[in-house]
Amino acid sequence: MISPSSRRLWVVMLLLVVVSEQKCIFDEVQAQATVVRAVLTEPRLLQTTDHRSRRASAIRRRNLGNLGKKAPLNPASPQPIRIRTWIAKESSNLLEDEKERIEAAVEEAVKVVSSLLSVSRVQGPLLLSRDVNKYCKFLWRNSSTANFNRCGRANISYRSETCLEVTIPDDHLAGCDVYLDANSPQRTELRPDGAGLSDTDFLLYLNIQSTDKCRAEPNVLAYAAHCRTDAVGRPVAGVVVICRDRLTEANYRHQAAVQTVIHELFHVLGFSKELFNTWMDCSQAGCSPRGKVTHSDGSGQTRIYTPSIISALQRHLQSTDPELGGPLENQDAAPGTTSSHWESRVLQGSIMAAVLGDSDTVRIDLVTLAALQDTGWYTVDLSRAQSLVWGDGEGASFGSLQTCQNKSSAFFCSGSGVGCHFLHLHKGECQTDEYLEGCRVHKPLKNGSECWKKENSVSSPEEELSGEIFGFDSRCFFSSLAKQKQSQFLSPSSSVNGRCYRHRCTGPNRYQIQVSGSEWIDCPTGGSIQVKGFWGSVSCPDRRLCLFSDVTPPSDYINTLPALITIDETSTSAQTLAWLLGTTSAASLCFLAAVVGSYRKCCSHRIRIQPAAQDHSNL
Repeated sequence: MISPSSRRLWVVMLLLVVVSEQKCIFDEVQAQATVVRAVLTEPRLLQTTDHRSRRASAIRRRNLGNLGKKAPLNPASPQPIRIRTWIAKESSNLLEDEKERIEAAVEEAVKVVSSLLSVSRVQGPLLLSRDVNKYCKFLWRNSSTANFNRCGRANISYRSETCLEVTIPDDHLAGCDVYLDANSPQRTELRPDGAGLSDTDFLLYLNIQSTDKCRAEPNVLAYAAHCRTDAVGRPVAGVVVICRDRLTEANYRHQAAVQTVIHELFHVLGFSKELFNTWMDCSQAGCSPRGKVTHSDGSGQTRIYTPSIISALQRHLQSTDPELGGPLENQDAAPGTTSSHWESRVLQGSIMAAVLGDSDTVRIDLVTLAALQDTGWYTVDLSRAQSLVWGDGEGASFGSLQTCQNKSSAFFCSGSGVGCHFLHLHKGECQTDEYLEGCRVHKPLKNGSECWKKENSVSSPEEELSGEIFGFDSRCFFSSLAKQKQSQFLSPSSSVNGRCYRHRCTGPNRYQIQVSGSEWIDCPTGGSIQVKGFWGSVSCPDRRLCLFSDVTPPSDYINTLPALITIDETSTSAQTLAWLLGTTSAASLCFLAAVVGSYRKCCSHRIRIQPAAQDHSNL
């Protein structure tokens, strides 16, 4: 039997379950945002007597052409996307610690995204189009007239342009004209061009406020929407609203903020149901619209069917099933509509799941990067994807309700006991949420779940009896071990729980473990072992440890980039490298530090937030 003190300890641990998951409300917000798409028109001479107006219009025609033209399909032409971040005037009076946190999180998120995505860069300054429905009272609607779809009368109440309640500075906007006659080329300039933004392919406005949405959704750290696209549909401007109250909370975590900004950036750059059907196919000599890419499979699951996504999912699940399009979440979408998130049961832990869990377990996965590749707007470095692990090699049916209900996959669990998160870095409790539809998975406990944190060792009777060891090389194992000499407190029939033991790799998918007071013992994957001096046994997970080189405890060396070393698991040399990394962690960390140091030296750009002087400030 378990002693009363141990029982009290476990009751406390079971109460400290995950409460910090970050919820995303992107679809709700994007549906309320106005999106303006740049439209190319035949350049016409401006007939006014104002020399400055004529010159401004000439600049506008040049810039609109640059904005809308698609660069020739050339593998050498795409360059890393230049994301300019601009703090909105609405975000005023930020405290110094708030600015520092925003600076650090946004800088790291932008750096990661820029290292993954390349574009045919905007030539010249980026100018955003104005919304004709705002500045114009009516349009010429007769298609036979020369000025069809151009503004015929100005809206005298027109003042400014906004993007998700952020006021866009006039300096960022193209000008606009009014044609008083349906067939005359003569026009009057209503607003001149701004200067635009040089060296910019995407303009991200930041709004740091405690909004109504922030107050209504306590688990929302940020939300976003895109509001401008170029003439081929690529988003060129958007807003991320960061809930200011979350910046001062005691449980603020830098890496969680970074991942949230990356998540929202991926949304506004193209991973959006509002944009799915505008994605482009650039596999041939030119680019053409893909058309509708979302369809339901035989079970009613909505999926995205594009080549890179299908290939990535087939590779991940090790299946050739042609029905394996990217599964979209069905719990955050109304019946008959589509979601902008992956189905949680199939792609748990993905950066584009509807809920982001513990930051140590979130992955920038191959399927997500494949989706961004299939937008046609970006060239994506797919080799930098992080290992998802969840569902690896489980086949086409993985993630179905039947899979979790009949317990045919070890990735799902039943009951509510303490076990191991599927990455085995954390202890976790078996629980469900609204997106899992009754399926249960082990989610990290809120406190003390990390096996790799030595300070989590509390020298409790339970820890001593089960032989637990906490430390950088410790991982979570399902165990029923109990010291034989203490059998009056814990019997051999003790229940199985997640416990932390040291591990070291001896080859790909091969490892040894060490329990407190024991020697290193071979742990056969898919089997179990007994340990001298203990009742019970330890289960040895298959294809979870010593196989994915980038599944490691977080550190300053590793978190800067998604994955610095890519392992092809079909390669013998790659497998050898994977387990060598596991057995020589100190050396590998030094190597990673050197790589990151070089990256920072040649590519780093520091973001600074300055107080709003007049109507904007540049990050």
